[in-house]
Amino acid sequence: MFHSLFKINNHSFTEASFIECIENYLVSDELYLQDIGQFLKDWVNSEAYIKVNTSGSTGLPKEIQLNKKHMCNSALATGEYFSCKENTKALLCLSANYIAGKMMLVRAMVLGWDIHLVSPTANPLKNLTTSYDFCAMVPMQVEESLVDLHKVKKLIIGGAPISSILNKELQIVTTNCYATYGMTETITHIAVKKLNNFSGVISNESEKSHYHILPNVSISQDNRDCLVINAPKVSDETIVTNDIVKLTPNSSFEWLGRYDNVINSGGVKLFPEQIEEKLSHIIKKRFFVIGVPDDKLGEKLILIIESYVRLSLSKSDYKKCMLTKYEIPKQVFELPKFIETASGKIQRKQTLALL
Repeated sequence: MFHSLFKINNHSFTEASFIECIENYLVSDELYLQDIGQFLKDWVNSEAYIKVNTSGSTGLPKEIQLNKKHMCNSALATGEYFSCKENTKALLCLSANYIAGKMMLVRAMVLGWDIHLVSPTANPLKNLTTSYDFCAMVPMQVEESLVDLHKVKKLIIGGAPISSILNKELQIVTTNCYATYGMTETITHIAVKKLNNFSGVISNESEKSHYHILPNVSISQDNRDCLVINAPKVSDETIVTNDIVKLTPNSSFEWLGRYDNVINSGGVKLFPEQIEEKLSHIIKKRFFVIGVPDDKLGEKLILIIESYVRLSLSKSDYKKCMLTKYEIPKQVFELPKFIETASGKIQRKQTLALL
């Protein structure tokens, strides 16, 4: 059922006491503990699969089944890559409703970790006095927790893009931070990118943008230059993504953008995600760029900002961002509220339809 050294909040279990713990979580007044209890109840039942929902970032959310054995294999790969062995003290500060939170629990049970549970708030480290070996957060939590990040030795960050501003702030923290690449179908990450503390690890500047794959994963590209993932330990099928990548040496890749987001403007391919990273230096609110039909260019690039007031951007502002002439938005729009998925990802096309 679980590793003999597995603990929750410093407390170890027999099989009977673990079932009792799950039952207590299910009737807790805390919703996050109810969610944890429900997942653990599903985990210990006789079924070979766990039902989970995809995020809906590339279409309608859907329910899929994940093999529990594959989830265990994913946990083992993470433990091997990050050298997080038995007695690792981990912090769960993500919702167990989503795969990232579920997998923190699986890692603890499979690898023999002591996992500590807190509510998935914006700044989960704020009132904690304990130090942790391993933790997973979304970028928003990291932004709110910068002054407390020293309480975590290794931090994986996923679920949304990491802005250039946040990336710059991570250069002065002691925590070893990693961006993750993956999806529900790959049972969270199959590749990671180191974000800071490069000294003695990565000397080549270009390598800092590379994702490195986990054990038992191989990658290739299809005819669209999109990433193809072969990970038999976590998926029975080869996974063809919509992520345009550049394959690099040593089982690594550079992520360029989403195939379904690419804008063809006057014959020039524009990657919104790369443009957005540049614009994040001058725009502090949520925003995105997208292509709309244009008689002359085929598609033109526009910028949509989540704001109640009109924002003025000048040529000098764009120059500060090092945008090429093709990457400068042809129009700027403001909307008071973006449409997003249940997990907080912006739904670009649905939001565009509000204009």
